[in-house]
Amino acid sequence: MSIIQKSNELKKEIEAIFNEIKLTETIKELGDKNPLITQRLGADPYAIVYNDRVYIYMTGDIIEYDEEGKCTNNTYSKINTLNVISSADLVNWTDHGAIKAAGKEGAAKWGNNSWAPAVAYKNIEGKDRFFIYFANGGNGIGVLTSDSPIGPFVDPLGHALVSRSTPNCADVTWLFDPAVFVDDDGTGYLYVGGGVPEGKHANPGTGRVVKLGDDMISLAGEPVSMVDIPYLFEDSGINKIGNTYYYTYCSNFNVDEEATKTLGFKNGEIIYMTSSNPMGPFTFRGSILRNPGEFFGCYGNNHHCMFEFKGQFYIAYHTQILEKRLGISSGYRCTHIDPVTVKKDGSIEPITATEKGVKQVQSLNPFKQTEAVTIGTMGGIKTSLLEENGENSGTGNMIVTEPHTGDWIAVYGADFGNEGATRFKVNIKPSKFKSGAIQIRLDNLTGPVVGYVKIEAEDNDGFQEYTTELLTKVTGEHDLIFIFYGENYEIKNWYFS
Repeated sequence: MSIIQKSNELKKEIEAIFNEIKLTETIKELGDKNPLITQRLGADPYAIVYNDRVYIYMTGDIIEYDEEGKCTNNTYSKINTLNVISSADLVNWTDHGAIKAAGKEGAAKWGNNSWAPAVAYKNIEGKDRFFIYFANGGNGIGVLTSDSPIGPFVDPLGHALVSRSTPNCADVTWLFDPAVFVDDDGTGYLYVGGGVPEGKHANPGTGRVVKLGDDMISLAGEPVSMVDIPYLFEDSGINKIGNTYYYTYCSNFNVDEEATKTLGFKNGEIIYMTSSNPMGPFTFRGSILRNPGEFFGCYGNNHHCMFEFKGQFYIAYHTQILEKRLGISSGYRCTHIDPVTVKKDGSIEPITATEKGVKQVQSLNPFKQTEAVTIGTMGGIKTSLLEENGENSGTGNMIVTEPHTGDWIAVYGADFGNEGATRFKVNIKPSKFKSGAIQIRLDNLTGPVVGYVKIEAEDNDGFQEYTTELLTKVTGEHDLIFIFYGENYEIKNWYFS
């Protein structure tokens, strides 16, 4: 049963309340597309495209504190989840929550950590299967499987897929940072490794590549050493463009001036190499992305993934600008996306890392139910899990939880067309004790108000649909701004009609 309201009546009652509200400050300016999300951290991004959506999987960085409650450096030792977001337009990102990958509550209970996910899917026996490969610290690669890109994920092996007992892997300095690729013939390949043995800065020799079994959870051979990968540090990436295989990685932090003159890159840059064979050997081509510190002033490791979406290549990579805006300098990462230009001759132009980000690739359909956790940018918003989507997955239905007065969400580029919308519907779980309200604006934080929703306090444990008649018909394309008043209520989804 829907609660019916009229915005023109609500306006008389609550307009003055919103006129006095002080909006919560944002850490991602309205109009910017990077970082992708700000409600949580996310590092080491890996992207897949499935059913016309881009799914980004990230290491679940969590801020660590000392006994006095002060933020400490990111040790990575407490990370055992993987954050997942997705988008159909590359600017509005739906928060799918965290996959509980490792640890006592995770799918892979044998593992302590889940770093640097690499993801692929493959049709096996007529059904799409999804595979997440993750690093258990620096000592092995685990694999999780699911029938869905957001889980639930399970551990099919009960142990590492690649470990130090795997042939040719015992002496890999850091047995981590996987990349995975499924070729046109269905064959899967896994790339792992990194680190710099003493005295081997220029050619560490710590990269490995191995063919995967048809089931994607076994090895079809022994890992092969990747030779002549100059100044390899970490962060393998793999793409196929045309008939050419592109291996990408992060350079180490021992690149001297002579090497820079010869090879054209510095410390912590993304380098690319090419081959006609996914197993190599690969030929050095050059640097494509300088260290994020060169663009944003906060230096750190560099981690990336290239992907193609709707005919355009992009690079997902992490920076530390989110922690910088929070007044922290402790190695906590957030994910960006920027466009990549691949020239006709196969070379890749140098990439510029930005806060502006990418262009919206398609309009958002406001007449289709949209999860409340689909966000372009926001101020003060928190998201949480409504219910588990299966044992060990950690993913499921996410909601906007307990917004406070002045918090807000912006959604970019909603196209109402010529016929337009006259009503707004939203699913809300009211507070038992306090009333609340939502104001809807167009285009910016001070743009025209087109609607209100009043949320009466109610002793009800369930979500209810609220329908409000708008102040005016909304047509054309607009950014949407939802401004919240009150607290202790939850928002599930919304749409216009």
